[in-house]
Amino acid sequence: MTALTFSTSSAASLRADAVVVGVTKGAKGPVVAPGGEAVDKAFDNKLAATLETLGATGGEGEVTKLPAPAGVKAPVVLAVGLGEAPADGQACSAEVLRRAAGVAARTLAGSKKAAFALPAEDAACAEAIAEGALLGAYAFTAYRKVNGNGKSENGVKEPLAEVAVIGAKPRDKAYKAAAERAAAVAEEVNRARDLINTPSNDLFPKSFATTVQEAAKEHGLKVEVLDEKALAKGGYGGILGVGQGSANPPRLVKVAYTGGGRGAKHLAFVGKGITYDSGGISLKPAGHNETMKCDMSGAAAVFAAVVAAAKLGLAVNVTGWLALAENMPSGTAIRPGDVLTMYSGKTVEVLNTDAEGRLVLADAITRACEEQPDALIDVATLTGAMVLALGHRTFGIMANDDDFRGVVHATAEEAGEASWPMPLPTDLRKGMESPVADIANMGERMGGGLVAGLFLKEFVGDGVTWAHLDIAGPAFNEAAPFGYTPKGGTGTAVRTLVRLAEKAAAGEIL
Repeated sequence: MTALTFSTSSAASLRADAVVVGVTKGAKGPVVAPGGEAVDKAFDNKLAATLETLGATGGEGEVTKLPAPAGVKAPVVLAVGLGEAPADGQACSAEVLRRAAGVAARTLAGSKKAAFALPAEDAACAEAIAEGALLGAYAFTAYRKVNGNGKSENGVKEPLAEVAVIGAKPRDKAYKAAAERAAAVAEEVNRARDLINTPSNDLFPKSFATTVQEAAKEHGLKVEVLDEKALAKGGYGGILGVGQGSANPPRLVKVAYTGGGRGAKHLAFVGKGITYDSGGISLKPAGHNETMKCDMSGAAAVFAAVVAAAKLGLAVNVTGWLALAENMPSGTAIRPGDVLTMYSGKTVEVLNTDAEGRLVLADAITRACEEQPDALIDVATLTGAMVLALGHRTFGIMANDDDFRGVVHATAEEAGEASWPMPLPTDLRKGMESPVADIANMGERMGGGLVAGLFLKEFVGDGVTWAHLDIAGPAFNEAAPFGYTPKGGTGTAVRTLVRLAEKAAAGEIL
């Protein structure tokens, strides 16, 4: 992973391959943001005018490269747009800084070191810059052969090797904590991204479980893996049913961090882990299968969040549940019309085998509720309907408690992850009535994302506060990179889960 340092050196005097400065949109043109004063001085205070001549406006995400003048040790100055200047006396928002740093880090791929002279006006701003840069520097290189010039054979550059945040105080307690948190969170988001980007021939339920076990040893986590025999013995009909068509049998993985001891808040995170989703017998149409390795993004987010909680030493207990299966069509696969007996004892008529995520989640949710957590949050790439409703950058939040749904939404916004609260209309429950079972796994077509949420609600234990995050839109970015978000797996929801754990540890929620 990209190295991170905080430095009190001048942006002009630090040796690096490039120095990054921020530019805002002013009434009369671009304005050099705080942090870039030393570089501006080297331009005889004409950096803004030079940028304007080159067509820069200071618009958010805009990047302009120019050769550094005498007096700046880095050979290149990279100006990144921050958008509208904040009101007098106010700092740039954390998310603006994250995105700007991410754009700069991506632009500087192939460089060994970059100095980020963005507005690091306090420890929180420095953390945002560091986090954005580390996330923006990400690249999935596991399957690329790299030549001696640091490039893969298809010309893709290696990630930026080192980020130095200028204006941050490395010996100050608040700044040290900021650096540690930024590094831990970014590393775990990138862990989730790696898992999501790994092809399904290498990442399947058993290998995913092994990956969790290896990380658990490293970070002092407790792990329990239920294989197909244990799942059958325990009556996990949902997970077994979805996985029975594949040559790779399913797993239920429990990974626990106990940082708070007795009496501390206990959060349960449940992740959908369909390592490949063909749709089963209800086969997906052509053009919809190519990215289905990403259908385990929820489980990746849950796993990464538990490890992050351990790295940060949070005074909270966090248990992750990964419901892992591969949904494949075969002679042994479940068929539309089959009835499954779930771990809860409820029977489910399967009307569509491509509505499989809710089946594996239902078993894991029921099991997680047996431990009576203070709150349970499930994360899943669950429905295309949620993408239609909220687009590709925003996830939906449903819950059995309006106040908790609001807390999760506010927390996601704090973390820099776009979300939106969604309802659970009771009238949609009628559409899941079955003539042969307790409930069907499908209901009305319209409002399909809400129907899926209502289905999951049926398996939440009495008295358990629950929220459901449908991350189908932002989990996998098929478009061009933007901000600190790469093409491919994004690691969405990791930062929200970590922030929820931090709030629970601090007694701010629940």
